Amino acid sequence: MDTEALRSFVRAAELGQFQLAADELGVTPQAVSKRIAALERELEVRLFARAVRGIELTLDGQAFLPHARSIVAGVERAVAAVRPGSRALRLDVLGLRSAQAVVLHEYWRSRPGTDLDVVTLRVDDPRVALAAVEAGDVDASFRTITDPAALPPDVRMIRAFDSPLELLVGPRHPLASARGLTPSQLRRHRIWVPGIAPKSEWAEFYDQLATAFDLRVDAAGPHFGDEVLLDVLAESADVATLVGARDRYLWPTNHDLRRIPIVNPTLAYPLSLLLPRTNPHPGLRGLITHLESLPRLPEPVWLPSWGTRP
Repeated sequence: MDTEALRSFVRAAELGQFQLAADELGVTPQAVSKRIAALERELEVRLFARAVRGIELTLDGQAFLPHARSIVAGVERAVAAVRPGSRALRLDVLGLRSAQAVVLHEYWRSRPGTDLDVVTLRVDDPRVALAAVEAGDVDASFRTITDPAALPPDVRMIRAFDSPLELLVGPRHPLASARGLTPSQLRRHRIWVPGIAPKSEWAEFYDQLATAFDLRVDAAGPHFGDEVLLDVLAESADVATLVGARDRYLWPTNHDLRRIPIVNPTLAYPLSLLLPRTNPHPGLRGLITHLESLPRLPEPVWLPSWGTRP
């Protein structure tokens, strides 16, 4: 089986577009398309379906992806084994607009010679990301195992940083003019957070948050993407959502959305880093030092049960 075709498939699956995969691999989109078409003929299945904003994996593609990723990672490890120090530090983040990606970009800008490979595994269950770290598919993952006792002996988890939350609302929302809000002021307001996946760390986070402050966190309906969520907020007089202060969101200027800090206490999402306990990638040392240098949030801060400050 052609390993370049497998690599093209994996990157297209992770990035969601042939063009982005081609840019990263240094080939044309047509070359990526031909490689994947040849792979589909060999497997006698369709791996991708066309979507409005790019491509989506078929069920066969979803089943094939972890195996293809493992093969590609194995080839990369084989090459790295004969070229010590040549492999980029491969890190998994929840999304390329997430707080983790923003912090990684800040780290790279402070050390522009650092060779990073930032990927998104697109899995909701952190145990799947944990398995990817164990298998060496990624060098580290910005995920949290909320029960540290469930960590295998060969993987450790360190605290990365705490991400403060903000309320995001449209101009017609009754809280739109506030400069800051306390959690008690959010009560009785609908906080819509579509896409809270069962078994995800953020599902447990929002359960604890809603219980602690008697909030109305609504996960109803499918998640059609951030663009649709932002459109709904812009038009609504009663829907709000929560976003990380470092998360990047882009919207048309006429949406006039407002990001409002939450204080007394600050609501914070604790982010962790999963990495091998033995023989970690040498590039992790600099990243961990950078994470340790990030300023702590001023008290008072609310964190879920697994994020209690030492």
